[in-house]
Amino acid sequence: MSKSAISNSVIRRLPRYYRFLGDLEANGYVRISSRELAEKMGLTASQIRQDFNCFGEFGQQGYGYNVTGLKAEIGKILGLDKQTPMILLGAGNLGRALASHIDFRNRGFDLIGVFDANPELVGRKIGELTVMGVADIEGFCREHKPAAAILCIPR
Repeated sequence: MSKSAISNSVIRRLPRYYRFLGDLEANGYVRISSRELAEKMGLTASQIRQDFNCFGEFGQQGYGYNVTGLKAEIGKILGLDKQTPMILLGAGNLGRALASHIDFRNRGFDLIGVFDANPELVGRKIGELTVMGVADIEGFCREHKPAAAILCIPR
């Protein structure tokens, strides 16, 4: 099936599959059938098989799906097998919480810079990163080429 023929509904379900398979993996599951997965996720086994068939053959009839392998394949489809460089704009409470408590690396992102307009926050450390001033954004981006940004700034 061509990428343009994949429905938005299937695309929206992929992150849910990825998270759910991660939970199964963390709980020691090695394999799971489409029926079991459907029961746990509130979908139908047919829907799961159709969704996965949009991207190739991942399971074996009578065996089911290898949880780790399927999670890795969905991760590739979502682009989580690559580390996307990313910056954070806003080092206030929300920005600090995100930078400190979310494992971006395991989600396919590499947080490479943190910026804030508040001079009291500039120079402070958040994890291994030092908060930089907003005047530094343009030069930093030119040099490091982040592909994504998280905005934690007031309206």
